[in-house]
Formats: sequence, structure tokens, C-alpha cells
Amino acid sequence: QVQLVERGGGVVQTGGSLRLSCAHSGRTFTDYAMGWFRRAPGKEREFVAAIDWSGRNSQYADSVKGRFTISRDNAEKMVYLQMDNLKPEDAAVYHCAAAYSDLVPLDGYNYYGQGTQVTVSS
Repeated sequence: QVQLVERGGGVVQTGGSLRLSCAHSGRTFTDYAMGWFRRAPGKEREFVAAIDWSGRNSQYADSVKGRFTISRDNAEKMVYLQMDNLKPEDAAVYHCAAAYSDLVPLDGYNYYGQGTQVTVSS
């Protein structure tokens, strides 16, 4: 089993920044691609960003390209999501996810964390 614990959510004004973090435990971290998903009230969960085991390859949803950056620290077993120029439509619960894969998957993740709330005030 893999355990994922997110931190870093909060309330920020439009145009502000937040950095989310996710701690991975339970299995070999580098066996997993890591991703971030979000779910806003009344909406389905949507893909935000993903990164492969090496940290050299990443994918982003079109809605966050150029504003969000995903990264990972394999020594610390951490994955991060730097969110800049936040917009009200970015408000959601953000979930960290792990996929047993050497690619950069957009779906099919095996494990999800409980999530952290991001609120963007206008």
C-alpha cells in the first residue's frame, strides 16, 4: 500500500501563489509516477499535472499550463505543485496521486491522498 499526505492548501487572493506538497510512504517512491488532481464542488475530478519517476518529464492540463509547476524530490519522497497566478476557477480540493508506471499517465492512478482545500478569493 501507498500512503499519500497532502499539505499546503489555504486561502489566497486572485493572482496569488500557493505551494502544495505531498509525502509518499509505503512503497518504493521511484516506482511511481506522481500526479495532482482536483475536484471542485459539483464537478468531477480532473487531472491537473503529472511527473514521471525521474522528474524529467511532466504533463499539464491546458487550464494550468504556464501557471502551475509539478516537481518531485526522490530523496525526500515528496512531490510538489507550485501554483502561481491563481484564479477563482482553480478553487478545489487538490489530491496527490501515485501511479505504478514509468510513463506520465493522465489517468489510471492507483492511489490518492485525502486532499487539501484551495480557496481563491476574487
